[in-house]
Amino acid sequence: MEQRDVLIVLFDGVQALDVTGPVEVFHGAAQGAPGAYRIRTAGLDGTPVRTTSGLTLVPDGTLADAGTPHTLLVPGGQGTRTPDPRLIDWLRGNAHRARRKVSVCSGALLLAEAGLLDGRRATTHWMLCDTLAERFPAVQVEPEPIYVRDGDLATSAGVTAGIDLALALVEEDLGRDLALTVARHLVVFLRRPGNQTQFSAQLAAQTAERRPLRDVQQWITEHPASDLSVDALADRAGLSPRHFARAFRDEVGMTPGRYVDRVRLEAARRCLEDTVDGIEQVSRRCGYGTPEAMRRAFVRVLGASPAEYRRRFQPAGPSPRPA
Repeated sequence: MEQRDVLIVLFDGVQALDVTGPVEVFHGAAQGAPGAYRIRTAGLDGTPVRTTSGLTLVPDGTLADAGTPHTLLVPGGQGTRTPDPRLIDWLRGNAHRARRKVSVCSGALLLAEAGLLDGRRATTHWMLCDTLAERFPAVQVEPEPIYVRDGDLATSAGVTAGIDLALALVEEDLGRDLALTVARHLVVFLRRPGNQTQFSAQLAAQTAERRPLRDVQQWITEHPASDLSVDALADRAGLSPRHFARAFRDEVGMTPGRYVDRVRLEAARRCLEDTVDGIEQVSRRCGYGTPEAMRRAFVRVLGASPAEYRRRFQPAGPSPRPA
């Protein structure tokens, strides 16, 4: 079996989970397939580094002595805001030799600073996507996916998305069964599709300023199968439909219809992930009415049918019950 060296770059201000999440995934895979991975950490000087949460991590050695890994992983953290120029120089001169370049969260900024993302598709934490695009216009930034694969380059969104990406890499290297075993051990899903959005409908939208509109937002979330037409929601808010639609758009940042679509899609995703209910039952519970309506929504937004989404996302358990 080929042994794949995984080298993780450490620096002051690194995000601890960006490091430990992928480490646990690759370590778990190496437990199931002895010799599959050799995991090492390295810093510029080989001295202990302080993470953003205050933990201290001790590198295995220096970057100068690290050699050429199979997989080079660059985590994120506050230390990416003003990186040590020596780190950028090392990445610029050495990262291209790795067979696979990976970043977690704001680690993409370090790869971009070193010129490694020019002309490539990439993502990062949703709060930093605009920054990445503005500072590095040669990068094709995709703000919504939790991770993006572009040849030998893989970039992921914030923190836990690094675990999703690491699981995807293990599946690519060693097969789905082993990746599934690791996911079960870590009590995470195998695996969120890379094109799953980074944030929920509630996080993607603003919270309305006025209490009646906030209450309507909450009602939509709790009752996706109810009548969520503009007229019905306006009546609940005590406003005329025209006034309600305008106020909702101004305060939430999207139309009521678009917000309802997002909430229903999210509710359906969660049902498919967390239950074994049939597709028809899920479609009714989440306000779609018919499986075909839900299928069209899934294909349009996620690029996968509900059945395919469930197969890719749900980690284990009995087969779904017939509708």
